Amino acid sequence: MGRHYDLAVVGAGIVGLGHAVAALRRGLTVAVVDRASSVNGASVRNFGHLCITGQEGEARAYAELARELWLTLAPEAGFWLRESGTVVVARADDELAVLEEFRERRGGHGVRILTPAEARERVPVADGVALGGAFLPSDLQVDPREAAVAIMRWLDAHGVDFFWQTAVVGVETGTVHTTRGRVAADTVVVAVNHDVDQLFPGIAEAHGIQRCGLDMMLVEAALDQPLSAPLLTGWSLVRYAGFAHTPSAAALRERLAAEQPALAAMDVNQMYTQRPDGTLVVGDTHYRGADVTPFQPEEAFALLLEQTRELFGVSELRVRERWQGVYASAPEEFLVAAPAPDVRVVSVTTGIGMTTGLGLADRVVDELFSGAPGSLLPAGAARAR
Repeated sequence: MGRHYDLAVVGAGIVGLGHAVAALRRGLTVAVVDRASSVNGASVRNFGHLCITGQEGEARAYAELARELWLTLAPEAGFWLRESGTVVVARADDELAVLEEFRERRGGHGVRILTPAEARERVPVADGVALGGAFLPSDLQVDPREAAVAIMRWLDAHGVDFFWQTAVVGVETGTVHTTRGRVAADTVVVAVNHDVDQLFPGIAEAHGIQRCGLDMMLVEAALDQPLSAPLLTGWSLVRYAGFAHTPSAAALRERLAAEQPALAAMDVNQMYTQRPDGTLVVGDTHYRGADVTPFQPEEAFALLLEQTRELFGVSELRVRERWQGVYASAPEEFLVAAPAPDVRVVSVTTGIGMTTGLGLADRVVDELFSGAPGSLLPAGAARAR
């Protein structure tokens, strides 16, 4: 590892890859180090839904920047992306109220209210299920199993050096210490998602970072028609900040918890995407801790399947795969810390890494190489350990 780099990135998930993309665009030399043999973490275990519209504040700014980067990368790196938008199906008056309030905040261009018939035209929910809905035209969809891998291959083809199956044992200014030797670089970004505590336990503790586990499935279903877009439900409206900050969201959350306590206890986000081969990605539950149990309760999958049958009005569902995802969870949505000069620890600390990660990474690279140190750092973060 004798070469000296402008930037060394620890972690080859979408956030780490985003830093490599941003640096490569600026003509910088880049190395990426990862202990796995390829991209196989949260960046391939998600819905592939780029939920731009549902974000608020800092997350919305990163998401909107990421949207442009996704649109540029897809043809360059050669992966499937569709400007699908998102459909939200409202099955109760309080869900409609949230959508109407959200439209008032964002305007009719970004949020289009749908009649029951219009919702049914876009997604094949059962007759009588939808009281209405909304269409969010700015959102995007990728196939998570190929998108990040395609970006990695594109980076590799354009001169980024990847060191796979290489564990990092320490990071300091100018150096990444690994099980295969030293990687020298002017700047270092550590983007290891929930594993921040493995290299910087003090930062993880100070920011309240935990691991969030989730249960998901790939399902075959004989739907009346394909999904025209990712599909969100009322459970999604109490999760994504843009919806959850509307006046009616609190009452919706209370009603859902009272009517379906088992789903509330599993912290469900009932949503769906359809992959290019027609299979449905179904999910998901959420459970948090310093570690997450590897044992997935069958009750979670049974409840998700029950909700799927009811929503689409189908009796037969064939489960092709089940899996567990893990991502970083913390009170704040993003972590950007500076444990040493020219070193950044970066993580999306909620389940919107695919949506915001490329934008966050681009801003961090700007900060590192623009000569304006600390512009992204919260107060006190420059001395975080």
